[in-house]
Parts: sequence; structure tokens; C-alpha cells
Amino acid sequence: MGAFRLSEAGPDTIRRAHAVHSVAAVQSEYSLWTRGVEERVLPVLRELGIGLVPFAPLGRGFLTGKIRSSEGFAEKDFRHGNPRFTGANLQANLRIADEIQAVAEQAGASGAQVALAWLLAQGDDIVPTPGTKRVARVEENIAAADLQLTAQQLDRLSAAGDPHRGRAGHPGALTRPTATHIPGGRVAACRS
Repeated sequence: MGAFRLSEAGPDTIRRAHAVHSVAAVQSEYSLWTRGVEERVLPVLRELGIGLVPFAPLGRGFLTGKIRSSEGFAEKDFRHGNPRFTGANLQANLRIADEIQAVAEQAGASGAQVALAWLLAQGDDIVPTPGTKRVARVEENIAAADLQLTAQQLDRLSAAGDPHRGRAGHPGALTRPTATHIPGGRVAACRS
């Protein structure tokens, strides 16, 4: 095995795992509304030459601008009752989605393309994995790689997203387990 990947690992876990065997990538949630990896995780990844594979780069569909309320989510939908999609959190998150839409209109692109282009502009070591069920959405997402946002647009988007959103204790944050270990102290799957 040449290298392996970790999921949602914190800096200490990444260092420990990388010391045992080369880590190729870490998968963590990262988007304009979930930026907790920027402060502690991303610097370690860059120091060690490890890529970041953001999941939910479109905020589970929210950053596309198509979701304006929590009504309409089926009871089994992950977003149903999720604090990010309700009450004051929803209102705060709509401000981010509105900024994305404003930039999208300037750029002649979709909100999804702008959200993905912002992520891609954060570094060549970042490769987002948007999920979709439709071919048209795959094509739309791929086109984001060709979208060149201006420095002003990137700054506007960065300012709109809260760098603390998604952290434990932050309103609307998702809580996560800390780590899963296998006998012998080696990390099998990580969450932090």
C-alpha cells in the first residue's frame, strides 16, 4: 500500500498516522459555511504534503441557493431538524447563500459553481467531492474548475463565510466523535 486516507482527523491524529505510514489525503467537511479546518488542520496538511478532500462542499445543497427554508425536507433527510437549517441559524446561513448568489450573478455562473470555485481557489491541494444524483449537476460541478473568480469576489465570499461555523459549541455546529482506534493503538478511522 503506497498511502492511505483519513476521514475528519484532527492535527494530532494526522501527525501520528503520517509518522507510521504516508497519508495521501484527509477527507473533512469544508465549504464556505464549514471552515473549521482552516485554522488547525489545513496548515498541518500543507506542512506534511497531504491533500484535502472536502465533502459536502455545497453545504448539503444549501450553498447552491436553491434551499430557502427547512420546509420540504423529508423526515428521513439528514437536513430535517438539523440546526443549520432551522431558526436563527438558517437566517445566518441564508446571508452566506445570498452572497454566493450575488457573486454568481456577477460571474455568469451558478451558486454551486461559485461555491466550488471558491474552494478550488483555496489551493491546488484541495479537491472537493460534491455529491449528486443527476448528470446535469455533475456537468455543472465540473464546469466550476474553469470558473476564475476575481480577487474581490474571493474576498467577498471569504468574508461572508464564518470561519467558526461548524465547530463544536458554535450554533448550528455538528458534533462528531473524536477518534476510533484498533488494537495496538493504530488509528483505523478518525473523527475530530
